[in-house]
Amino acid sequence: MGVMRLGIVSTAHINRLLIPGAHASEKVELVAVASRDRARAQEYARTWEIERAYGSYEELLAADDIDAVYVSLPNTLHCPWSIKALEAGKHVICEKPLSRSAREVEEAYGVAEQTGRLFLEAFMYRHNPQTRRLVELVREGAIGELRLVRTAFSYSLYDADNIRLRTDVDGGSLMDVGCYCASGSRLLAGEPERVFGQAYVGPTGTDWVFTGSLRFPGDVLAQFDCGTALTDRDELEAVGSEGSLFLDDPWHCRTPVIELRRDDGVERIELEPVDSYQLELENLADAIAGEALLLLGREEAVAQARVLEALSQSAETGTAISL
Repeated sequence: MGVMRLGIVSTAHINRLLIPGAHASEKVELVAVASRDRARAQEYARTWEIERAYGSYEELLAADDIDAVYVSLPNTLHCPWSIKALEAGKHVICEKPLSRSAREVEEAYGVAEQTGRLFLEAFMYRHNPQTRRLVELVREGAIGELRLVRTAFSYSLYDADNIRLRTDVDGGSLMDVGCYCASGSRLLAGEPERVFGQAYVGPTGTDWVFTGSLRFPGDVLAQFDCGTALTDRDELEAVGSEGSLFLDDPWHCRTPVIELRRDDGVERIELEPVDSYQLELENLADAIAGEALLLLGREEAVAQARVLEALSQSAETGTAISL
């Protein structure tokens, strides 16, 4: 079994969630981090016990002994720097969302195919056993026919300088957390035929609250809300003709419990907590070693971007969008 030698492109806040899983895994060796400021990279490397620090992203990509990189830059830089990394011969795991442009995601995957490198969008919750069990329960008919998927993900943030509230880096609640709601709805219901989005655009120019309504084949419906100006919430409910499956922690999966709610009572299905970030890194490591397939590939990523694009377009125009 080969060990995947990993470098991190940026010192972003999100890294704090991935680094412990990288250190804990026997399949991953975290060897380098890059920042545009060498002193910052060096301080970061000391803090997080990373072997090497680079003063530019290009310098890290040029290192021969790095197999893969994690791109955790702001949203607008996800695809451009993923492409640069792929062209430099690195496998790439890129923070979600790749883009709200399906064309841009197609382009990045085109480069991955040309270079023979692997490219993974980092929806970590998809790798967690809680998510897998949820899908199994729906497929097995635990709630009868699936009729509705209801999701939410929100928090409060009012710092106008934070990248998640800045228009120049494609911030906003749909891109930051609503992408999980779209992903979870699609996971259970397939690809939507029609979507309708509405946004409350806050003082920073980004969507501070976003709601989405989606219609899927077979008359399955989904609705979600997300926000950067709401109280902390994260939940998913798959509602069927005979019951519902409720997850209080569907995205972080820190306390993995699925409640099967039926007329005759509630059954709690408890699972062992597992680090989703470690699992997604190990999926990439196994795929590089030829021992597994990537859980999330081109088709999934392009379809996800297409839905985000349609929801954004709908909110801007005030009309439903057919896909």
